[in-house]
Amino acid sequence: MESCRALVTGGAGFIGSHLAEKLLEEGNRIIIVDNLSSGRTQNIEPLMDNPSLTFLKEDLKKPVHMDSAVKESDIIFHFAANPDVRIGDTEPRTHYEENVLATFNLLEAIRKAGKPKTIVFASTSTVYGEATEIPTPEHYGPLVPISTYGASKLSCEALIMSYAHTFSHEALILRLANIVGPRSTHGVIADFVRKLRANPSELEILGDGTQEKSYMHVEDCVGATLHLTARLLSNSRRIEVYNIGSEDAISVVKIAEIVAQAMDTRNVKYTFTGGIDGGRGWRGDVRKMRLSVDKLIRTGWKPKYGSEQAVRLSVQALVK
Repeated sequence: MESCRALVTGGAGFIGSHLAEKLLEEGNRIIIVDNLSSGRTQNIEPLMDNPSLTFLKEDLKKPVHMDSAVKESDIIFHFAANPDVRIGDTEPRTHYEENVLATFNLLEAIRKAGKPKTIVFASTSTVYGEATEIPTPEHYGPLVPISTYGASKLSCEALIMSYAHTFSHEALILRLANIVGPRSTHGVIADFVRKLRANPSELEILGDGTQEKSYMHVEDCVGATLHLTARLLSNSRRIEVYNIGSEDAISVVKIAEIVAQAMDTRNVKYTFTGGIDGGRGWRGDVRKMRLSVDKLIRTGWKPKYGSEQAVRLSVQALVK
């Protein structure tokens, strides 16, 4: 991707910080916008001395400086969101405010800039809900998310697409599988590591353990994001939607075994909560998910790691 002025919302978060790091490596000028609710300054501390980086602590729910930040940018990578799917059962308003309202406010800042922009949005596989077609392609429908998180991301997709059409922006929608790797603070791997540190002899597994999903290493996620962004810019397409994930899947029980092995905990007793609604870990948990990434691969890019490799690398990083 040619050097540009980029804005990264959620740039102090897990995926956002890796994306920001890569953008700087490639010679881009970037503005990181983060309210530090889930992002952490330590994720971007090594980058702060770079003169090509500007950090703006800003809450997209109540933006103050976004108009000027957007005007200074050519590409907006919108990765800010509340990523915890499970809280939708008890705090659905959080997903609305942190995801939908924040996205609307960002789009309004882009509209007020008065100049067409390129928007790259981190969506999610959960927009598909319990897909009956696996691997699930981008054209699958109807989209029936079963979590407020998935619903909020689908709402964001619709808003971004409508603004792209109405105000002549370009939009790249990335439906991400489970992204794992260094700096991750939530999800099944981080959950297992925390639990085994607290009690090395027993591990509670949410659901019945048969849940099976696709996992992708954050290095591959960033690589795919920048590859597809460059492609969108060169092709001048108005809107593109891509699945981003690995070509396979891995079960929760297998992940538990990998974590236990990496932490050198022997004879771990697994206890299963049994789950709800047929073995789900929580309300809104999609039991089986594997995205079709054929469309991505046809562009000439392919993930370096499979699901098990991505999990193993992530476990190694988190255990350290």
